[in-house]
Amino acid sequence: MAILVTPQTKVLIQGITGSFGARHAQLSLNYGTQVVAGVTPGKGGQSFTYNGHSVPIFDTVSEAVRQTGATASAVFVPPPVAADAILEGADAGLELVVAITEGIPVVDMIRVKRAMRGLKTRLIGPNCPGVVTPGEGADSTGGCRIGISPGYIHKKGNIGVVSRSGTLTYEAVWQLTCRGVGQSTCVGIGGDPVNGTSHLDIIKMFMSDPETHGIIMIGEIGGSAEEEAAEWIKVHGTKPVAGFIAGATAPAGRRMGHAGAIISGGKGTASAKIEAFQAAGIGVAATPSDMAETLLKMM
Repeated sequence: MAILVTPQTKVLIQGITGSFGARHAQLSLNYGTQVVAGVTPGKGGQSFTYNGHSVPIFDTVSEAVRQTGATASAVFVPPPVAADAILEGADAGLELVVAITEGIPVVDMIRVKRAMRGLKTRLIGPNCPGVVTPGEGADSTGGCRIGISPGYIHKKGNIGVVSRSGTLTYEAVWQLTCRGVGQSTCVGIGGDPVNGTSHLDIIKMFMSDPETHGIIMIGEIGGSAEEEAAEWIKVHGTKPVAGFIAGATAPAGRRMGHAGAIISGGKGTASAKIEAFQAAGIGVAATPSDMAETLLKMM
């Protein structure tokens, strides 16, 4: 069952003709993802061809949805127009929009969040690695890969992974896979201060998913999303959760990589998040290399 996407999910790629979008369209096709359409304004009627695949390109998302039945999209467009690309997907009625683009202005994302209130579309990101639900094939191919995560590190199984950090997502997944432990779905929610889906949103989905038996939750300094998720887990959690907080040594007031990873006004510190995890019964990994082992010991 997994969450958000399955091997049957039909995916379109906004920006499929750009170098970055094209490269990851190829990797998703290699993984077995059902990439059914591309969208690049002005290039409608052309095709994206690769390794025996021929993916039709449309001028608009709404046209692509009507013609192909796509329900999810990956946004690989430049920051100045990324907010409009997200809203185009929402206007077309997509169930899921995964915004990979980094550097979208915060004011644009505030506009997006307001415009999407009450709509059925769920936004993952921006500035995120995307979503992977592993499949049954070799290297878990035949699943659904939306974004930039390396598909070959995944293995189909029963551990859910949610993270603000892309590279730490990959680290947790690889640690699990090396121990012969597979994943149900892996979700990178992104490191920007204004995003579409929170830790808590994903945690609730994993808790309700019968195929997910344990969870790794990776956070970082800045904001209060991790504490909010921990408070909910403390009351409603029914499955083991292990966590890690990145940025424990970051000086206050200094942004560390992600736009949202900044401590201000004494809030969003690593110590506060770790304390919230411990109070909720979440196993806290001391270092990134301990994430999988911490969860497996709990299980």
